[in-house]
Amino acid sequence: MDDPELEELETLEDIEELEAIDEPAAPRKELSRDQRKLLASSCVRALARSYERAAAPCAIVDAGLTLLYRNPRFRALLANYGYIDREDLLATFARAFSQEAAHDLKRALADPERGFLWRGILSHKAKDAPAYITKFHVQPVWLSTERAALREALPDFFTVYLDDVTDENKRHLRSIFLSLLEASKMKDQDTGKHIERVNLYSARLARELYGDQRWPEVDVDFIEEIGFLAAMHDVGKIGTPDDILNKQGPLSEAEWRLMKEHTINGAFILSSYPTPMAKQIALSHHEWWNGGGYPYNLEGSMIPLAARIVAIADVYDALRMKRSYKSALPHAAAVEKIREDRGMHFDPDLVDVFLRIEEEFGRIYAENADEDESLDAEASA
Repeated sequence: MDDPELEELETLEDIEELEAIDEPAAPRKELSRDQRKLLASSCVRALARSYERAAAPCAIVDAGLTLLYRNPRFRALLANYGYIDREDLLATFARAFSQEAAHDLKRALADPERGFLWRGILSHKAKDAPAYITKFHVQPVWLSTERAALREALPDFFTVYLDDVTDENKRHLRSIFLSLLEASKMKDQDTGKHIERVNLYSARLARELYGDQRWPEVDVDFIEEIGFLAAMHDVGKIGTPDDILNKQGPLSEAEWRLMKEHTINGAFILSSYPTPMAKQIALSHHEWWNGGGYPYNLEGSMIPLAARIVAIADVYDALRMKRSYKSALPHAAAVEKIREDRGMHFDPDLVDVFLRIEEEFGRIYAENADEDESLDAEASA
């Protein structure tokens, strides 16, 4: 037997009490009689009350995927990531669902062989909030044990649960690429803390661009990503012959051609990274604003912004470092070299931003100097 509470609609006051918990953020169509009856059932009401204080976003939808209830965390998710709170679940998350995933969800929820349930991964993104990666669970509920026991009986409604796996995914992904980075560091014995500092410089420069209309692509995720991926700029050197990479004197023309290929090799290695920034940095961080760089002589805004940022960070640090073939420059001299190459090697607007915060570059270098250069850094920063 079905739940007897579905035989008669409960009082309007009881239903409005539940709907008050779930006040919508935008006008919604009036619920049908069947949907109001479903809301009135003791099962739905109990679930809604239990979800009210849940730490994760939760919702209840009917068999047609109409949103009947959303808990506070669910409504906060919609607000934080700019979703329009529509009555239909798929319409609400249209930006996050691929067409293929949406079709698969609908098929799964009508398929007894799949248990009338669906699980997938959705990524939520907004300019002012970090990417939020969730396992998206849609699970069936029957209002009576008799119906639940029938293999072919369609569920009366579904619960929706979003499980945050953002940090888990990032840790797993980044551990893989950090292994590649460590392998490349073993080949280049002259790196030291260079790559760590390039991360810090790049993130600091990107933070200064945030909110400036000239760089609309710089959002919270851009800043976080470049703070990790800038270190990958020379990962392609893992394919550079050791005798060229560690040569004490100047390279011959043939050797220099091979050295330049580290940009293409790095782009290939990082092509599987889920955001294009990794490949862009590896491929284009040696391009020049005036077209005089390599590997493809890109110029101006043809060079991806992330690569233009890393170019300044990389060169500043290289100027500050003591190498087998050169002495270290003090901070002021390194800044002047960057200034001199404004509009030639470097994006002129980015150089202007760099000059505004150049003292922070000096501080980053001093605080993260290699042991044998720490005294030099303290003297020159």
